[in-house]
Amino acid sequence: MAASKKRSGRNTRKVIVAKSQKLVAPADYKDTESLKKFLGPQGQIQGRSRTGFGAQDQKSIKRAIKRARHLALLPFVG
Repeated sequence: MAASKKRSGRNTRKVIVAKSQKLVAPADYKDTESLKKFLGPQGQIQGRSRTGFGAQDQKSIKRAIKRARHLALLPFVG
């Protein structure tokens, strides 16, 4: 008897795993054009699995986006 199990339809979403990247320069909150690349259509910050950055770079992107939002350079909602 084969030991294959059928997965339920709940957790079968494929995750796009990008290769780990490194930021060329530190994320700057004043450079809104480059920060918009890391936002989804609803204005959410994309996760590490989508951007491909490591934890440290992802935190610097998050910090820059939040600073830009508080200074009204980026919208809170898309």
